[in-house]
Amino acid sequence: MVKELHAGTYRFSLSWPRIMPGGYMNHVSTAGIKYYSNLIDELLRYNITPMVTIYHWELPQKLQELGGWTNPEIIPLFKDFARLVLEMYGDRVKIWTTINEPWHVCEHGYGVDYMAPSYNFPGIPAYLCGHNLLKAHAEVVHMYRDLFQKRQGGRIGITLDTSWPEPRNPDSAEDREASERAMQFYVGWFGHPIFSKHGNYPKVMIERIRNLSKEQGFGIRSRLPEFTTEEIHRIRGTADFFGINSYTSNLVTSNGHNNTGGFPVPSFNHDMGVVESQKEVDWPGSGSVWLKVYPKGMYNLLMWIHREYNGPEIIVTENGVSDRGGLEDYARVDYFNQYLSAVLDAIEDGVNISGYIAWSLMDSYEWKAGFSEKFGLYHVDFNSPQRTRTPKISARVFAQICKTNTIDWSYRPNLDQEQKLVAMAHLPAEEEQMLRSSGAQGAISWSLMGALLLVLLR
Repeated sequence: MVKELHAGTYRFSLSWPRIMPGGYMNHVSTAGIKYYSNLIDELLRYNITPMVTIYHWELPQKLQELGGWTNPEIIPLFKDFARLVLEMYGDRVKIWTTINEPWHVCEHGYGVDYMAPSYNFPGIPAYLCGHNLLKAHAEVVHMYRDLFQKRQGGRIGITLDTSWPEPRNPDSAEDREASERAMQFYVGWFGHPIFSKHGNYPKVMIERIRNLSKEQGFGIRSRLPEFTTEEIHRIRGTADFFGINSYTSNLVTSNGHNNTGGFPVPSFNHDMGVVESQKEVDWPGSGSVWLKVYPKGMYNLLMWIHREYNGPEIIVTENGVSDRGGLEDYARVDYFNQYLSAVLDAIEDGVNISGYIAWSLMDSYEWKAGFSEKFGLYHVDFNSPQRTRTPKISARVFAQICKTNTIDWSYRPNLDQEQKLVAMAHLPAEEEQMLRSSGAQGAISWSLMGALLLVLLR
C-alpha cells in the first residue's frame, strides 16, 4: 500500500510491552524484536525509509503500577528500552522520534479522565509526568549522540502536538494574549526546554503556576517542578528536528479571574487560563466533534514555531482528517489539498519544513471512538478475518501528490462501476449505503498505525 502511494517514508511506533513485557531488561521478547526487524527490512526492500517513534503511549502495566511517568524511576528504564531498540534497529533506521505527543501522555493520562491510566487528578501529576518525560527524552538523545549517531548516521527528535489557538477577536489584545499563552502551555511546556535559546519551562508557565499554587494554599512550592541549572542545560538542544502533529484550530479567549470556563481548581486548563471553543465558527465540520477544517491554522502554527524557536527544521509528523465510512472521501481530498497548500505557504515564507506525514495509511482502532471514526487513505473491513484493505479516492489523489510533488486541485477521480461492486462486497451495510449515495464527511482522530511522509520540495 505504501509503495502504491509512492510515499518515501513510513512512520510507525514501537510498543514497549511488546518488546519488554515487564518493562525491564530481564525479559526481552525475541518475537517482539523480530516483528519490527522484519517490518524494517521489508520497508527498505521497497526503498521506503522507516521513521520510528520509540514511545507512543504504550507503557508496560508493571511500570504503571510503580506510578508510570510520575515516578523518576521511569527515566533509566526508558533509557534501557531505547538503548535496546537503537542497538537492534539503528543500523537500518535513520530517523528517530523519542516520544509522541507528551502533552497527551501527561494531561490526558494523569490530569483528566480520558486516556490510560486515566488518573483524573488535575493540576499536579501531569506536571510530574512532564518533568520526568523531558529528562527521559534528554537522556535518550544524549545516549544516541554519544554511542550511536556517529556510526549509525541517523537523526533524533521529538513530536509535540497542538490545535492552533485562533484569537476569538483578532482586534482584542486580551484574546491575542490568550492565544500566545495557549501556545506556551501546549507547545512551550515541552518545546521551550528543548528548543528555546535559554531552555527551561516558559516564563508564563513558571509564573502563573507558582502564583496560583500560592493562592490555592500549596505554600511556597509550585505545583510545576523546578529544573536545576544542570538539568536545564542537559535538556536544551536535545532534538535534531521539531516534529509537530496538528489537525484543527480553536477560537480562544481569556478565562478571566471568575473562571468563566468552569475549570477544576487546580488544573492545567485553569493554570493556562484560556477558554477554547469551535461553536462560533463556520469552518467545515467532520465526523469528530472536536475537529473543524481551518487550513490557515496550520500555516499560523508553523510560522509561530519558526519565529519562537529560531527556525528549527520542522517535520509535520501527523495531519489528516477522517469520516464515518465510505470510499468516495472527497472531503479528505479537499483537506489534504488545503492543508498541504498551507504548509507550502509556510515554506515559501521561510519556514524550514523538511517533510509532511499524512495520518493515516488505513482505518484503525480509534481510542474511545473505537472503530466509528475512519481516517485512513485505505478502508479496512473490520468484519472480515482478513481485514480487507480497499483504496479510497483519497489514496489515488495522495499517490498523485507523492508521485508528482504537485497539488492538482482539479484531480478528483471517480470509482468506476466495477470498483464500486467490489467495494460494496466488502463494506458493512451502513458504509455500502454511503457508497451508493456518494456521501462522505470528514473526521479525524489518533492512532498507533503508521503514516506517510511526503517530502515537500519547491
